[in-house]
Amino acid sequence: MCGIYGMFEWQQGSQPAEKLLVKMGEVIRHRGPDDYGHYTKDQIALGMRRLSIIDVAGGHQPIANEDQTVWVVCNGEIYNFKELRADLESRGHVFRSRSDTEVIVHLYEEEGIGLFKRLRGMFAIALWDANQSRLILARDRLGKKPLYICREPYRILFASEIKSILEVCGVSRSLSVRALQEYLALGYVPAPWTLFEGIEKLLPGSYLIADQSGLQHQRYWDVPRGAVKGCSEREWIERVREKLLESVRIRLVSDVPLGAFLSGGIDSSAIVAAMAGMTDRPVKTYSIGFEGNDRFYNELPYARIVAKAFATDHHEIIVRPDVAQLLPTLIWHLDEPIADSALITTYLVARLASQSVKVILSGVGGDELFGGYRRYLGDRLVQYYRWFPDVVRRKWLPALVAALPQDRHSSMKNYIRYADAFLKSAESNPSSRYMSYVTLFSSDLQEALFGNGAARERSRSNGFGSEIMESYFQNHRECTGLNQLIYVDIKTSLADDLLALTDKMTMAVSLECRAPFVDQELVELAAGMPSSLKVHGFTMKYLLKKVVGPWLPSEIVHRKKRGFGAPMGSWIRNDLGPLVKNLISEAQIKKRGLFNWPVIEEMVGRHMAQKSDYTDHLLALINLELWCRIFLDGKDYRDASEMTLDG
Repeated sequence: MCGIYGMFEWQQGSQPAEKLLVKMGEVIRHRGPDDYGHYTKDQIALGMRRLSIIDVAGGHQPIANEDQTVWVVCNGEIYNFKELRADLESRGHVFRSRSDTEVIVHLYEEEGIGLFKRLRGMFAIALWDANQSRLILARDRLGKKPLYICREPYRILFASEIKSILEVCGVSRSLSVRALQEYLALGYVPAPWTLFEGIEKLLPGSYLIADQSGLQHQRYWDVPRGAVKGCSEREWIERVREKLLESVRIRLVSDVPLGAFLSGGIDSSAIVAAMAGMTDRPVKTYSIGFEGNDRFYNELPYARIVAKAFATDHHEIIVRPDVAQLLPTLIWHLDEPIADSALITTYLVARLASQSVKVILSGVGGDELFGGYRRYLGDRLVQYYRWFPDVVRRKWLPALVAALPQDRHSSMKNYIRYADAFLKSAESNPSSRYMSYVTLFSSDLQEALFGNGAARERSRSNGFGSEIMESYFQNHRECTGLNQLIYVDIKTSLADDLLALTDKMTMAVSLECRAPFVDQELVELAAGMPSSLKVHGFTMKYLLKKVVGPWLPSEIVHRKKRGFGAPMGSWIRNDLGPLVKNLISEAQIKKRGLFNWPVIEEMVGRHMAQKSDYTDHLLALINLELWCRIFLDGKDYRDASEMTLDG
C-alpha cells in the first residue's frame, strides 16, 4: 500500500524535475511513511510513498524488469501474486524480491495490456514501457484505490491524491461548476469528474495509455449483467459461502499485524467470524460508539456481542460532538468534500486501529452486493401502494407524513423520512423513483440555490440532476429491477462515496484497509444471483443471512440496519451551531458568490426548529465551504482561525 505520483512529458526536450517529484511525494507522505522511491529518465517520472505490508525489507519501488525497460509503481495489493509469480517463474522470469508489485512488471512482458485482467486485488498502477515510450495508468475493477489525472497540452500528471498534482506549478485550482452540480445532487462527485476543473478520476476497471500520439482510454472490466439460471437456493448459499471465505482468506496475507472494523452489523460481523476461524490468535477488533442523546447511533452493544462470541481483542472509542473540529483535516485528506458523516466515524476508528495494526479488514460493500438498502424495497412497496384508492395515495398519505416531525434520530423518524421520499416518487418510473431516494439537493432546490448568478447559468444548460447517474440507467437498460439499481450503486456511490471515503480516512493515519465483499470474484458471483435471493419479500440480504447465519449470534442476524454515521443532525442544532453560523452565514455565502442566501437561510431555520431534516444538505454546504477555503483560497486547514472554527 502506498501513494503513487508522476508525469509524462511528450514535448521534445522536456524533462521532469527531481525537485518537483519530491514535492509531489512529500504532500502525501501519510500514504507511505515507511519508504519512498523515484525513477526519472528523459520524459518520464515515477514516484511512490510506501507503507510496507508485504516484503517489508525488499519491496522498494519503483520496480523494473531484468533489462530495466519496464518500470512500475503500484498502490494496493495483488492477492493472487503468489500464483502469478509461480507461473511467471516457470516461464523463465527472475524475481529479485517477494513483493506483489514485481509480478506486474513480468506479467506485462508476457501479456502486455491484457495483464490487468489477471490481477485480483485493489490497485492503482503506473507502468512505463521504455521500448514503446508509453505510460499506462490503470485502476482496479471496483475503484478501491484512487487515481487522479491532469491532462495538459504536452504532458499528463497523475497521483493517488489530488493535492499531489496541485504541487505542480501551473495546475489550476478552479472550481468545476458541472462537478459542483453532481456534488449537490449526490453528496459526492462521481467519476470521471472531480471538483477541480481540469482534474479527473480514472474510471474503475479501466486503463489509460499516454504516448506521443495522444491518450487512449479503455475499459477492461464491468459488472456482469444477467442472472445465472439453474442453481437452487442451497447451491447459491454454498457458492457464496465458499467465495466469501476465500475472499477473507486471501486478505489475511500480511507481514505486519492486522485487525477488523466491527460495527455489530451483519457485514463486519461476518468478516470477523470468518477471520476468527482462520487464525490461532484473537482477532483485533475496533468499534466506535456514542453516548447520551446520541445513543440511537450507538452500535457498541452489538459489537460487544460479536466480540464476546469470538473472543476478540476488542478496542472501542466514544465519539463526542467536539470531534467535528476535525472536519478541516478530513476535507484536506479527502481532496473533495463528501456529505457523509461516516467520514468522521471512519477516521476516528481508523486512528484507533492504527495504534496497534497496519492492516484492517472492513465490511464495506455488503449492502451493494446483497441488497441491504431500504431503497431496494421501492418497487415492491409500489405494488402495495397502488392498491390504495387514488384519494388516499394523493391526499391523505402525503398529508399524514408531512404532519410528522422530520428528524432521523430514532427508528420511527427514520421510517417517516423514507416514507416521505417514497410518496414523492411512487408515481414515477423505477429510475426516477430510485433517483429520488439518493438525490440530496433536488433539481428544484438546486435551481433555487444557484439563484441568478453565473454558476446557475452554467449549470442550467445541463439541468440540475445527476448526469452520471442518469447515464448509467440509460446505457444499461437490459439490466432491470433490483439488479439494475445495485449495478448503478456499485458504479457510483460504492466507488465514489464509500470506497473513496474509506481509502482516504484510513490512509490519513497510514492504515491499509481491505474489503473482502468488494472482491471481483465475489462481485461477479453476486451479480449473477437472482434478485429474489437478495431481497425476498421485505427481507433484505436474504441470502447473505442464510450464508452467515450459522456463524453469528441471532441478535446480529436479525437486528435492524443502521448506517455507520454520526448524529450530525442533532449536533448541528446544538454543539455545532456556531460552526454553521461561521461557515454558512449570510456574509460568507454572499462573499463566496455561488448560492442564493435566502434558500440556505430557510434550510437552516427549518432544521434548527426541527420542522425539516436538512442534515445532509447542511453538512454538504459546510464541507464545501471548508474545501473552498483550503483548496481555492489556500488557507491552512490546521489553523482554526482561518477555518473560523474558533467562533
